[in-house]
Formats: sequence, structure tokens, C-alpha cells
Amino acid sequence: MKYIDLNCDLGESFGAYTIGNDGKVLPLISSANIACGYHAADPVVMDRTVRMAHEAGCRIGAHIGLPDLMGFGRRNMAISAEEAKIYTMYQIGALKAFLDAYGLQMQHVKPHGALYNMAAGDYALAAAICDGILAVDPGLIFMGLANSEMLKAAKDKGLRTASEVFADRAYMPDGTLVPRSCEGAVIRDEDEACRRVLKMVTEGAVEAIDGTVIPLQADTVCVHGDNEKALLFVQKIRTRLSEEGCMIRSLL
Repeated sequence: MKYIDLNCDLGESFGAYTIGNDGKVLPLISSANIACGYHAADPVVMDRTVRMAHEAGCRIGAHIGLPDLMGFGRRNMAISAEEAKIYTMYQIGALKAFLDAYGLQMQHVKPHGALYNMAAGDYALAAAICDGILAVDPGLIFMGLANSEMLKAAKDKGLRTASEVFADRAYMPDGTLVPRSCEGAVIRDEDEACRRVLKMVTEGAVEAIDGTVIPLQADTVCVHGDNEKALLFVQKIRTRLSEEGCMIRSLL
């Protein structure tokens, strides 16, 4: 029996603006990455999402991003290592307050958007994020892109890691994600997403946008909550994984 974590970026609504189908997606996944107020969410949304995730039996992680609500955390920013560390501490601390209030334990930390992509190729930035995690809770798992500088830095710092692959994103030949500004960056066909996930989970490989086959380790599969087909993707991926003998379970 093979086990795989299925995660989704959730709690990204803000004030009167609603994004995603959190209530419907949560029962189908095992780990929820909850926005912490920098790239998305507000205190009310965070509290509600924590409660919904707990009721659905999901483990919870901090989805940390750049301080860019207007750009949904998808615009690169020039930040120092010290800033990266402190931004990480601040956001983990914000989500931890809600978890503490309900007697829950945080499972992991996963960067979001531009911060994720920047840290994937920048060891110093990734190490600074790790320092922020270590300052708050050394027991947290660092969830990051397979084969990236994030995982290298986390391992060097002594953090537990989870190698993440994406159901709905295309890959560059170097293993990074195709920028969203490029054609074909987001996979919108659920059957194609299922085929890719099965290959990554069962064969440890993915086909890049140019046809290159990239070896990778899949500890956790991400489906983006703001994808208009997120619910359908999760339903089909979960079914196909089950048919292949893969059990969905959280990292802890």
C-alpha cells in the first residue's frame, strides 16, 4: 500500500470577497494550507477555515506569503533574509493563535506564490524561511517543491521535509513551475491532471512542458484552491489514486 498526502491552498477569501470552495474541498484532502493574512485571508477567514479543516479531519499548515494582498502574493518582491525570517515567524504565529485556541497542532509550513517560486531557486532565501520556522517550532514540516533549494535548505537546517508535486501546474525542464504568465502553465483538463499525478506518485516522474522527463519524489500532491475546477480535480484525483492502491493520508 502506498500512501500520499493530498493538500490544497485554502482560506484565501478576504472580507466580502470569496475565493474557492473550501467547505466542499476540505473533506476530500488530508492537509490544508491556510493563508495567514499576507497574500490572502483575514482573521475571520482564518478562524473559520481552521474550524472547518478540523471538522473535516484535515491537518493544518501555515501558507505563508509575501505582504501583497493586492497581488495575491504572486508578484516578486525584493526582501532581505532577515525580512523573510520575520515574515515567516509573524505568519506562523498568527495561524498558531487560532490553532492554540482550539487545542490543535500545526503540521507544516508551505510558502505561497512568488515567495514559493523565489525560494525554490534561491538557497539563501529558503534558508531564511527555515530560520523563521525553527524560531517558532522546530517540529514543523517544511513543504516545498520537489528537487528545489527549499528542500535542500530545510534538510541542511534539520527540518523535516515534504516533497511537493502539483496536479494542475506544468513544469519547466529544470523542475521549476512554468510561470503563470506563460501559455500552458495551468492544467485545466482534469483527466490530464489525473494522468500526471499518477505518473508522479507511482513512477516518481513528470513530463516537462518540452517533453523532458523529470525524476521527482512525491510526498504530497497540491491542487490549487483558486482553480475554478479545484473540486472536480480533487474528486477525480482521489478516485484515481484509490483505484491504483494509493491511500490518502496526512504527513503526520
